[in-house]
Amino acid sequence: MMEKKLQKQMTTRHITMLALGGAIGAGLFKGSGNAIGLAGPAVLVAFLLGGLLLFIVMTGLGQLVLSQETIKGGMSGVVQPVLGDHAADFIDWLYWSMWIINIIAEAVALASFMQVWFPTVPVWVFVFGLALLTTFINLYSVRLFAETEYWLALAKIAVIMLLIVFGLYLVGKHALVNGLIPTVSAMNSHGGFAPLGISGIISSLLVVIYSYGGSELIAITVSETEDPKTAIPRAIRGVMGRIISFYLIPMLLLLIIYPWHTLATSEVSPFVLIFEKMHIPYAADVVNFVIILALFSSINSGVYASSRTLFFRLHDRPSSFSKKMTTLNHHQVPQNAVLFCTGTLYLGVIISYFLGEKLFSYLVGSLSYTVLLTWGLLTVAAFLLAKQTNHRRHLIFSGLAFIGLTLIFVGIIVNNSPTITLLTALLYAIMFFSYRKPTVQVMDKESL
Repeated sequence: MMEKKLQKQMTTRHITMLALGGAIGAGLFKGSGNAIGLAGPAVLVAFLLGGLLLFIVMTGLGQLVLSQETIKGGMSGVVQPVLGDHAADFIDWLYWSMWIINIIAEAVALASFMQVWFPTVPVWVFVFGLALLTTFINLYSVRLFAETEYWLALAKIAVIMLLIVFGLYLVGKHALVNGLIPTVSAMNSHGGFAPLGISGIISSLLVVIYSYGGSELIAITVSETEDPKTAIPRAIRGVMGRIISFYLIPMLLLLIIYPWHTLATSEVSPFVLIFEKMHIPYAADVVNFVIILALFSSINSGVYASSRTLFFRLHDRPSSFSKKMTTLNHHQVPQNAVLFCTGTLYLGVIISYFLGEKLFSYLVGSLSYTVLLTWGLLTVAAFLLAKQTNHRRHLIFSGLAFIGLTLIFVGIIVNNSPTITLLTALLYAIMFFSYRKPTVQVMDKESL
């Protein structure tokens, strides 16, 4: 019988790009217009607050990884030594549900962007092709997955850098004529910096948290990373400033160049407007292609994260279903777990047939809750670790982050649909109360 052990094939280079790619997705290329519409220029505050919270959460994640002599697999392996078995079980199912929901949401969105070019092709055709491609990439080897995500992330970053260069050129050109201060302050001339008040900033945080979600994916890679205690903290330190910059700098430039309500009501991505202003040919098609890449990257990462989480949660259980889900192929990949998770793409097609465009809104609202709760549990674990080790600075930062996450959670409850909130709460309750304490410990002590 093949040993149930994953291969360590990821390097710091892969982990760094996974963290960057996880946070730079459709939320930036497409969702930025929605966030601007909710808060106006004050969306910069929302992205800054979200970025600071993400930085503290990821720093705490790095401390949790470094604190363990033997790192167990999955999100549960990171928090279990501090929060215990029940919380570890809950965060794994929580994180698994987040990626499963995300796979469906992003697949529906990707199909809609493909139909811009092929309007007569049914949604299910795109989703079927997507399922085949992501299944192949994730079944072949973790190295292929990591390399695919590396180049997808690089493509997204290249487009962002182009937008920043073009934006700086346009702002600089205007500033030479009208002066720097009048040019920058022009973004406040349409109702002020926060035309929709504090409530607008809180509402936009729902989109911001959804956009930033995904960086914590690197916690799942500990069992397939060469020297994770070095690679993961190094990746966290190297990417956090870039993630925040890749959101804040483009947002600032867009808000200086265009009135915020123009960005909010535009039918195309704000990125298209910049490319068109620079007279780049086929600007809409270029950005549409990048959005498709971003969505595919997110779906590909979702299949990886959900299949590995399912593997870690079930590998020590004696049931026949668990044994099937944790079977490894000759590439040491949990093939049945991958197939099970890619199968959710077809479920998304069926649901979207009945709900239509409302499906994406429902799923995004639920995802924001799940990202917040995952961050919250990681923050609590980091807080308790800092308390145990008497690390005052991390203790203070983790405490402040937890307060911030709680306030955002309350704000989203107030501003979100009651239906989404109730359905999400029901899902959480099922996951939390389904926990059963294992009667026999059969897992080998060696790290997976």
